[in-house]
Amino acid sequence: MALYSEKVMDHFRNPRNVGVLEDANGIGEVGNAKCGDIMKMYLKIEDDTIKDVKFETFGCGSAIASSSMATELIKGKPVSEARKLTNKAVAEALDGLPDYKMHCSVLAQEAIEAALKDYEENGKKD
Repeated sequence: MALYSEKVMDHFRNPRNVGVLEDANGIGEVGNAKCGDIMKMYLKIEDDTIKDVKFETFGCGSAIASSSMATELIKGKPVSEARKLTNKAVAEALDGLPDYKMHCSVLAQEAIEAALKDYEENGKKD
C-alpha cells in the first residue's frame, strides 16, 4: 500500500488556492515548532460567506496537501460552516494521512480558525 493517497499526491503536486489575497479581511498564521511547518491562510469574507481563500505553506507534502484541501472545503461556504471544519474532515477528504502526519491537518484547521478569529476581531465591517 502506498504511504500517501492519490488525493494527497494530487494536492501536493497541484495545490489549489496558493498565494496571497491582497484584499483579505481575515489572516491566520500558525506553526508547529516540532516539525517546522508554517501555514498562513487568507480569507476574503463578504456577506458572511468565504468568497475567496488562499494559503502559503512552508512544510512537507502533507502540510501542503492539507492546506490545499482545507481551502477547497471552505471556499464559497458560510462562515458558520467553515468554523465546523475539523482536521479529521480534511484528512478524510484526502483519503487519509499517515498517523504521524495528522498534525498537518490539525495545522490547516488551526490556520482557518486563526483567520476567522482575525476576521471577527479586525476585518469584520458592519
